[in-house]
Amino acid sequence: MNYIKGKFRNIIYKNEESGYVVAVFRVKETNDVKMDEYVGKTITITGTFLDIHLEDTFILYGNSFRHERFGFQYQVSSYEKEKISSKDALVAFLSSSLIKGCGEKSAKKIVEILGMDAIAKIKEDEHALDAIPNLSFEKKQSIRSSLLEYSIADDSLLKLQELGFTIAEATKIYKKYGSSLRYILDANLYILTEIMDFNKIDAIYKRNHDEMDTVRLKACMIEAMHRISNDHGDTYYVVEEIKDYLKKEFQLILDEITFESVIYSLEEENKIVLEDNLYYLTEYYEAQINITENLYQLNTSDITPCYQFIDELKKLEEESHVYYNEDQKNAIRKALENKVTIISGGPGTGKTTIINAIVKLYIKMHNYSPLEVIQNIALLAPTGRASKKMVSSTGLPAMTIHRFLKWNKDTGNFGVNEHHKTKETLIIVDEMSMIDITLFDALLKGIKNNVQLIMVGDVNQLPSVGPGLILNDLIESDLFTFCPLEHIYRQSENSYIPYLALEIKNKDLSEDFLNQKDDYSFLSVDGKLIKDMIKKICIMSKKKGLNEEDIQVLAPMYKGENGIDNLNVIMQELFNPGSEGKKEIHYGDVIFREGDKVLQLQNNLDNNVFNGDIGYIRKIIPKTSKNKDMILIDFEGVKVEYTKEELNQIKHAYAITIHKSQGSEFSHVILPITRNYHKMLYNKLIYTGVSRAKKSLVIIGEAKSFVMAVNSDYASSRKTTLKEKLVHKFLD
Repeated sequence: MNYIKGKFRNIIYKNEESGYVVAVFRVKETNDVKMDEYVGKTITITGTFLDIHLEDTFILYGNSFRHERFGFQYQVSSYEKEKISSKDALVAFLSSSLIKGCGEKSAKKIVEILGMDAIAKIKEDEHALDAIPNLSFEKKQSIRSSLLEYSIADDSLLKLQELGFTIAEATKIYKKYGSSLRYILDANLYILTEIMDFNKIDAIYKRNHDEMDTVRLKACMIEAMHRISNDHGDTYYVVEEIKDYLKKEFQLILDEITFESVIYSLEEENKIVLEDNLYYLTEYYEAQINITENLYQLNTSDITPCYQFIDELKKLEEESHVYYNEDQKNAIRKALENKVTIISGGPGTGKTTIINAIVKLYIKMHNYSPLEVIQNIALLAPTGRASKKMVSSTGLPAMTIHRFLKWNKDTGNFGVNEHHKTKETLIIVDEMSMIDITLFDALLKGIKNNVQLIMVGDVNQLPSVGPGLILNDLIESDLFTFCPLEHIYRQSENSYIPYLALEIKNKDLSEDFLNQKDDYSFLSVDGKLIKDMIKKICIMSKKKGLNEEDIQVLAPMYKGENGIDNLNVIMQELFNPGSEGKKEIHYGDVIFREGDKVLQLQNNLDNNVFNGDIGYIRKIIPKTSKNKDMILIDFEGVKVEYTKEELNQIKHAYAITIHKSQGSEFSHVILPITRNYHKMLYNKLIYTGVSRAKKSLVIIGEAKSFVMAVNSDYASSRKTTLKEKLVHKFLD
């Protein structure tokens, strides 16, 4: 393997999080003929390093290349520190700035008495330095602790690389676990799945241990349960599906005795719960218990009655020029008179209007000042876009549930919890169908029993990405005040979008779905022609003055001819083609360009952007010798800077998944439908896509595939026991 040996002269750039380094390196020796001319000279190197001490001699493995802008560089794939091989080198190391408390005179004496293996002796025996005369206790302590601190990282990195981790992975692992890593490597390598892919850890573990090792069997059992929950949204499992997943995912076939032994061990460690022959991950079991207990406590506490409701509502109608139907009046009144209220309705039924009325009447009831409003009312949603919609409808602050609960992305913990509760007295949560069991558990832990909780959503939309079926379970328990909204408000005599959504929900399509309306068109085309038709519609829309902000393509999947990735390439070229003076940056096979419409893929509380937020690339700043590439993205006024390494957090958003569109509304929606989307065509998915459209909806594709999707119940059933636990608790 080709290498260069030498010392670092200085560090040009270092990313503290990833360990990525750009540095100047003086080459002392090499076995690579291409590098011979650089011996005795300095070069620029790039690579991932944990710690760099300028006193150390490094052996770097990698390849040289010529960067188009920065010239000759050496890219490091792995490295090691040169072992000390002479007495002079050992004395120099011990007397360097790395080892505190040891001057040159003491270093020579240590080498003279303890020999060339002095470092190993000092590390292994805390009394080894007692043999050195005239060395104070404080200096002995300082020398030994310096050596231990210096070597722990090196030993850990070496061990991780020997196991099969890359240097970048090893650096990431050490930065997370530090000195405790040695215990993890000895006790349970699978702890590293907190930050590393399970399959990677499992492959490494199998190379170094028996496949039927108990540690592996327990880890695979837990991982199988997590994957079932991720795939199907279940909060419990039956024995047959656990065994099927173990066989399918990990090629493990367990006999009854071994299976029961592993289950018993996991129960003892409180990682799983077995109840009524159902298996739960402890986190999901406890979440259901916590939700049940907290809702019970909340629902049985006292509330202030709503006096003069009819008079106050009439005044509000006259002031706002909004007039409510009987269902809406009923929902508003019950929300103000009960501790826990659920309001559910499809598009066009006035959910947003009702939220606005509840808030205004609640403020009037309590005669709140503007400051008291902020202190006592919290408007929440699971996504940033949904919370912004609440702001525009009420004129009051709203936020994501994660921000409200002060989520720490590094630890995964919430600052607002059962020990530090919030003071609000009215909490309204919109888009409840998107909330999974763990987030709902966290929310209920953080609020007091004197709160009025109003949950608003559409039970017919897609369920949460995470496990659970919260909104559905709460409604079906029949324990809480439930206000269904059925009446649809027409936008025009010939409007159809909310009625199509209702037909999809009821699986009762009329022939109208093929007829053009004021706000709706179905264009029947073969699957191979869908992308061309989308292109034509976008060109026509541009001529009418619409742009990429007005138009949103929603599709079920990323890959394939009509997949999101391909559609984004086509639409980027339409709405934001490359041109001279418009800067670009390549990330894998994707080109990000100034002006591009992009989607945030994960929550980033530090920058106030959230999973599902859509923004625009305003500026790309190419890297210099001192700085990396920077991309400035504007998310509706929130400007966030990204480095090139952080571009895994975004994708183009000319076309996005229907899942990512939840909690959002778009003026004009294009919805492609083709049999090539396979099992991704099902009722709740199509219903959710259709209900995102505000002004117009165009469905393009095969009518037969659309009808099939409307009548498909795929992914509609989830296994939870929340409803049963609620009923049992309340009836007890």
